[in-house]
Amino acid sequence: MTKKVKVAIVGAGYMASEHLKAFEATGEAQVVGITSRTRERAQALVADHEGIEVFDSLEVMYEKTRADIVVVTVTELHMADVAKRCFEFPWLVLLEKPAGYNLADARDIQQAAHAKKARVHVALNRRAYSSTRQALDVLKGNEGPRFIKVLDQQDQHAALTIHNNPPLMVENYMFANSIHLIDYLRVLGRGEVVSVENIVKWDPAAPGIVLASITFSSGDTGLYEGVWNGPGPWVITVNTPDNRLEMRPLEQVSVQLKGERRSQALDIEEADSLYKPGLLFQAQQAILASQGQANVLPDIDDSFKSMELVASIFNMDG
Repeated sequence: MTKKVKVAIVGAGYMASEHLKAFEATGEAQVVGITSRTRERAQALVADHEGIEVFDSLEVMYEKTRADIVVVTVTELHMADVAKRCFEFPWLVLLEKPAGYNLADARDIQQAAHAKKARVHVALNRRAYSSTRQALDVLKGNEGPRFIKVLDQQDQHAALTIHNNPPLMVENYMFANSIHLIDYLRVLGRGEVVSVENIVKWDPAAPGIVLASITFSSGDTGLYEGVWNGPGPWVITVNTPDNRLEMRPLEQVSVQLKGERRSQALDIEEADSLYKPGLLFQAQQAILASQGQANVLPDIDDSFKSMELVASIFNMDG
């Protein structure tokens, strides 16, 4: 019998619970430990799971479990401190996104990872959606230029008052939440970002519409449209000479072929209905990464490029 990969978790909130379910569902991993600032929450989260020990610190958790993977699910404002402590040990580190509450924080985490030669990946789980992977499969056969449009919607007032997010996080909500959408530009656009033109600029004093044009080294073009403090859906579209793809909602994808008026929805993997979308595939990729095998899990440098793109779109490069 093949030995299971040992997984440890830092944090005991909603995402910790979802990662726990996904890793257990792989059949190839065993969650062996968890630690959180609030021990009671960690105990409650694993109460129905046998064999998971609750620890008072991640340092003790590593020493006792020698886990192969640690999944860090702490909030953005605590990510840098916890991540750096995780980099002290030889496990593979999977950080919840975003890896940093703004660009400077993300750079600090990236540099710390490099300094320790840590193996660090970031859980940009929308890349792992069945819909995203199917969209990329459809696009593989198209050699013509791509036009990617991202429609984003954010509500800072709701983030602050309804969801009780800290003010510093809300000020940087484009990194905390818009990255879910902006990362798609790099996933679907080929090559490197060579320019970002700010058409309608972000105004932190009066958040509203943000428009930016993105050019890739491949010749692909992207358009980001952000609707702040107003209604709007999250939508991704890709136009090529041969077809048009639409993800609305992001968990689904439809394709319209050249010469046809109707779009056809593609089938979505059952795993994205049974678990939080993308997390089972992401867990499987993390297991491969921990074993030194080929995988598509974004690493810390890949993640940082998306953070840089967020900063460029919102003129927050400082």
